[in-house]
Amino acid sequence: MDASQLQRMAKDPGFIAALDQSGGSTPGALSRYGIDPSAYHSTDEMFDLIHAFRQRIMTSPSFNGEHVLGAILFAQTMERQVEGLGSPDYLWQRKHVVPFLKVDEGLAEAANGVRLMAPLPGLPALLERAREHRIFGTKMRSVVLRADRGGIEAVLDQQFATAERILHADLMPIIEPEVDIKAPDKATAEAMVTVGILDRLATLPSGRQVMLKLTIPTEPGLYDELVRHPAVLRVVALSGGYSQAEANRLLAANHGVIASFSRALSEGLRVSMTTAEFNATLEASINAIYAASMT
Repeated sequence: MDASQLQRMAKDPGFIAALDQSGGSTPGALSRYGIDPSAYHSTDEMFDLIHAFRQRIMTSPSFNGEHVLGAILFAQTMERQVEGLGSPDYLWQRKHVVPFLKVDEGLAEAANGVRLMAPLPGLPALLERAREHRIFGTKMRSVVLRADRGGIEAVLDQQFATAERILHADLMPIIEPEVDIKAPDKATAEAMVTVGILDRLATLPSGRQVMLKLTIPTEPGLYDELVRHPAVLRVVALSGGYSQAEANRLLAANHGVIASFSRALSEGLRVSMTTAEFNATLEASINAIYAASMT
């Protein structure tokens, strides 16, 4: 694990950009960008288009280490180039942005009020590739649909067991037990997730840390103990389907929690924009998300 990247993630101001849409979420991301599914005729063409979109974001002048601490990449993005460099190297060497990798392979079917991660048979090989590409850390997502104690325990057990495998590979895991913002008992579910995380943090090997990516809580300040916990490098929040303005408003009420937005970051960006229009829209979004992350 790169010591300078570790120090940056622990102490520096900024937020994490989530640029990790995978096969299932890419069509929606492209549609919001203004590219209709009729514009591509194969998976390869679809991924070429989303890489071009991500590259447009990464190479924009406002996308740099002044406001953006890290970026989460999809595996295909990790292995592609940006301006002649591998994407992770471009982020760190040119932009001073710490590279992360999405390692989950989607979600299992809903059961007991949650969706666990799908099995990860290829995880050891993926972690090895991540190390070869000088990735700093990883991200893996589960979803909590309602406050079912058994389901939440299963999500957290799976997340922490996988995190230990990632730590063993000398990478920083971002644990992401997302609570659906439409959950009927969202606040209760968030409280249960928080207690469960605190219990499991106590079981980590001495001196080891993880990161947490959590839903912006209904109760502001719910994650204060997690923010201060010595086993937590950083607590970041997902936008979860909120508009950018709403996500920023809610995030600002949670001191010490920074953004890790995907849809809210790319809100308003269109393929038809001129370079100047695109850069101005992205800069406004970055500035607003940064401000909400600095409270």
